[in-house]
Amino acid sequence: MIEFIKQPWPWYVAGPLIGLTVPALLIIGNKSFGISSSLRHVCASCMPANIPFFKYDWKKEVWNLVFVFGIFLGGAIAINLLSNPNPIEVNPQLATELAGYGITNYNNLVPEDIMNWQTLFTLKGFLVMIVGGFLVGFGTRYAGGCTSGHAIMGLSNLQWPSLVATISFMIGGFIMANLILPFILSL
Repeated sequence: MIEFIKQPWPWYVAGPLIGLTVPALLIIGNKSFGISSSLRHVCASCMPANIPFFKYDWKKEVWNLVFVFGIFLGGAIAINLLSNPNPIEVNPQLATELAGYGITNYNNLVPEDIMNWQTLFTLKGFLVMIVGGFLVGFGTRYAGGCTSGHAIMGLSNLQWPSLVATISFMIGGFIMANLILPFILSL
């Protein structure tokens, strides 16, 4: 059984399991699936400042913090107890393209050639980690939610703003991956 759990699950199993989270949350407690709102709840609980955005009853949303902690805990268990010791398989064409950008160490889940403390203090590292992180946070706030909230929860509820946000996320991802990221990696 444990060997079955250690293997990558196909999309037709993992996808429906993620999708069933939406009706489960709605049926169990009339809750919406989304991760980005948990940062607001943490800030509201830890910062007693007089900022209007953080002045609400965050204790009603503690379930979301427990949910996010469960995701973190599940990831920690998976990486420490269920990880596959074999190297990550990368398409040979992608491996050749990555090598052209100087990325050859991708046996961990994160490409260590660009995601490390030394690279953080270079232009490439600053753009990828700091500017990229800021843009993700800004986009999440501007769109009123993250990709999981809009694409999984919003689309299943047939919300027009979630469709627009999801299409925008996809277009932005294609532009970033195919036009902007190759330029940044070539720096």
